[in-house]
Amino acid sequence: MGTIGQRRIGRTGDGDLPISSQTIRVRSVGFLSERQRRLAWVGFLLAAFQAPLAAKLVDDASWFFAVVVAMVVATVIIADDAERRRPETVDYSE
Repeated sequence: MGTIGQRRIGRTGDGDLPISSQTIRVRSVGFLSERQRRLAWVGFLLAAFQAPLAAKLVDDASWFFAVVVAMVVATVIIADDAERRRPETVDYSE
């Protein structure tokens, strides 16, 4: 119960459970699924590590293609992050 003057955090008096026990975590969805997102990260890391290695081992500029692929995949990952962090629209039709 508490002592005199001690405040209780949460809703009291109506018999319902406190607000904190009724909340659930909702994650906004981007355009990539979790599996696609994981594969995009793997593809980015592979292309990012392959580019400097190819630049050292190959005399021509074919390593630049790996840099371009890594940049495109990174752009897709960043766009998916932006979509996931976008706040949901609220309908105020009351």
